[in-house]
Amino acid sequence: MSVVAHVLRLLAVTAIVMSIAGCGYAHKELFPQNVRSVAVPIFENRTFYQGIEFDMTEALTKEIELRTPYKVVAEAGADTQLRGTIVSVNQTVLSHRPDGNLPEELDVHVTINFEWKDLRTGEIIRSRKGFDRVARYIPTRSPVSGRAMSETYSIGQHQAVQSLAQEIVSVMRADW
Repeated sequence: MSVVAHVLRLLAVTAIVMSIAGCGYAHKELFPQNVRSVAVPIFENRTFYQGIEFDMTEALTKEIELRTPYKVVAEAGADTQLRGTIVSVNQTVLSHRPDGNLPEELDVHVTINFEWKDLRTGEIIRSRKGFDRVARYIPTRSPVSGRAMSETYSIGQHQAVQSLAQEIVSVMRADW
């Protein structure tokens, strides 16, 4: 047998073995496939920061529609429900302006609890307590350049809420 014939035979055997055994990789969906829809009621708000519950619910609804195969629907027609509570919103001053001691840089820290429940079985699919994100904003003008940063609290809140919504959707993925 020639060397070329031997190499061809070896390649053919290798191809047969690999097609039978597979290559070790498998396709697996990122999200549970037995779910088609999610109800997202307005988050409960236990803080004095009014309106954050609407921002959180809207951000989460948009993120679910954007990054998952699920449709957000009313509870009556939903397979599952993602319910949450905003348990705290805190602001921390990170730095002060040297002239006048006004806050120059602040963090907004938003903490929530949430539960994703299968409405057909009553089973809790995912649940997190103390789930939090932090966002930073700059409420004052720069003393050096004089440029108007003057970001409002709502900018920091919006960033924290967006980050929370993204992380909640990441938690909704299937267990590997």
